[in-house]
Amino acid sequence: MEKGMFALAEEFKALRDKKSALEDEVKATNGKIETITEALTAAMVENETPSFTHKQFQFSLSTRMFASADKEHKEELYEALRENGYGDLVYETVNANSLSSFVRERMEEFSEANDGEDGLPPWLEGKVNVYDKISVKVAKATRK
Repeated sequence: MEKGMFALAEEFKALRDKKSALEDEVKATNGKIETITEALTAAMVENETPSFTHKQFQFSLSTRMFASADKEHKEELYEALRENGYGDLVYETVNANSLSSFVRERMEEFSEANDGEDGLPPWLEGKVNVYDKISVKVAKATRK
């Protein structure tokens, strides 16, 4: 026999709560890892020990270089990359939530302009994928 709707709702809520608690635990653990990494790195540098073995594990200092575009000169960087043959590093993106909102608005406008006909404006057809996803929202019920 299938689980009843209320039993499924309870299990759904419990799993969401567990997921939230685990996400909080991961965030806290990542913070602790960062703190310990900084302390261990400082100790290794201070002791001039680039690597060591402890309890069958090798610990080594590692340096990674990171680069990001200067916000004030981002377009200049992109142009310089293109001019010097590295344009394949530059790409445009559209935020998925923004695109969904934009498409929803265009579909509403299309429907209003076409006597309630559902669909995409012709200039968007074949260029975006549109689908509905049904999910369940959970909120604290307020008593009246």
